Amino acid sequence: MSESEDKRSHRNDDLQRVIALLREQAIAEKLAARSNAARRGGADDVSRPPPALVELEQRLNALHPADIAHLLEMLPVDDRLVIWELVRQDRDGEILLEVSDAVRESLIEHMDVEELVAAAEQLDADELADLAPDLPPEVLDGVFAALSVEEREQLRAAMSYPEDSVGALMDFDMIGVREDVTVEVVLRYLRRRDELPDHTDQLFVVDRDENLRGLLPVNRLLVSAPDTLVSAIMATDRIMTLRPEQDAQEAALSFERYDLVSAAVVDAEGKLIARVTIDAVVDFIRERSENEMLSAGGLSDDEDLFAPVWRSLKNRWSWLALNLVTAFIASRVIGIFEHSIEKLVALAALMPIIAGIGGNSGNQTITMIVRGLALGQITAGNARKLLTKEFVVAVVNGLVWGTVVGLFASLIYSSWQLGAVMMGAMLLNLMLAALMGFAIPMTMHRLGRDPALGASVMITAITDSGGFFIFLGLATLFLV
Repeated sequence: MSESEDKRSHRNDDLQRVIALLREQAIAEKLAARSNAARRGGADDVSRPPPALVELEQRLNALHPADIAHLLEMLPVDDRLVIWELVRQDRDGEILLEVSDAVRESLIEHMDVEELVAAAEQLDADELADLAPDLPPEVLDGVFAALSVEEREQLRAAMSYPEDSVGALMDFDMIGVREDVTVEVVLRYLRRRDELPDHTDQLFVVDRDENLRGLLPVNRLLVSAPDTLVSAIMATDRIMTLRPEQDAQEAALSFERYDLVSAAVVDAEGKLIARVTIDAVVDFIRERSENEMLSAGGLSDDEDLFAPVWRSLKNRWSWLALNLVTAFIASRVIGIFEHSIEKLVALAALMPIIAGIGGNSGNQTITMIVRGLALGQITAGNARKLLTKEFVVAVVNGLVWGTVVGLFASLIYSSWQLGAVMMGAMLLNLMLAALMGFAIPMTMHRLGRDPALGASVMITAITDSGGFFIFLGLATLFLV
């Protein structure tokens, strides 16, 4: 077993042990309640906390905040709140940042103003900006009052940008140095700090007006002679910079393309205002992929796994209603050809094959288009060629698998005419799936919406209704 697998195994064991202790504690509380009831109002003896509760609290405080967040997300609401009460209050802020938006909302609902202010005061300005949208106004007022003037300006700046922009990912904790000082001066300055900011792979070289002049990689700083000037060893060419209003997806692609750990964020005049680090980019990519996966199924990205039934119902009704409408449309398509089905019962057995293969092919096309849009690979110049390529793939697949299905139908029902209709229907439905699999995400993208939003629901509805109409229509024309 590798070292990473061994650590992952220990982490899972710790989480499972915490869950087991939580169950033991629940049982102990039930037994204590029965015992107190049996005393019929007698004075209760002051006793020590159950051993399970003591061990549970110790194990929780030994876990990383991200592991506690993962544990909270996998527990029902009642158990989640028990765990939350046992966590040390000085870790509340870190954990609230790690949990999903829906779980964070459920935790904040059970915290009073003083607790929320104390949790927020543990965080930096850029971290507060992530948490601020979920905090009540009175909590934000208390947090603002406790911040310095510089931190208030940083928080206002971070909160002014959309959540899918670089400004929402900015980190104001960074180190800037001048180009006219020596390596020895820089090292002496760094030693006076308690620690370096996380993910510090380079220092930012600025002038007196805070304009970015270059980058000083830490590895180059450590191996240079003490009397070397920063200007002699800093990097000045091909400097990767970001703008706060820039799309965060573009920044993520830049980090992947250039293998970045951190990147400078500058304003329109080239003044250094913040940085973006790899951990923020990874979090953004993970959240975006999770949201796209939920959107593809018509689910809201703010639904808690253990949300109340009513909230889950409200989040799912809209797409279920749309799905119901499309199902009625498909049923009416079948109803139009009910006389054909009565005369040739084999049609009822074969038509799900056409619809099912069409839906699968359409979802494959949608997946490729959504991925291309996410990676910035699809442009106005190559969209037509991509559509042509997907259409050709659909035609080839339709001919190949249509032939296979046609031969199958011919052998089963001893009718080459039925086999030919199956082949033609398969070909036409796969062509329809390719066209709509391309058109749906591209249209959503042009409208400024998530291209994966409800895509699987829509393509399934189209290929079902279209497949039934094509197959039954061909059968009516040539067989009945």
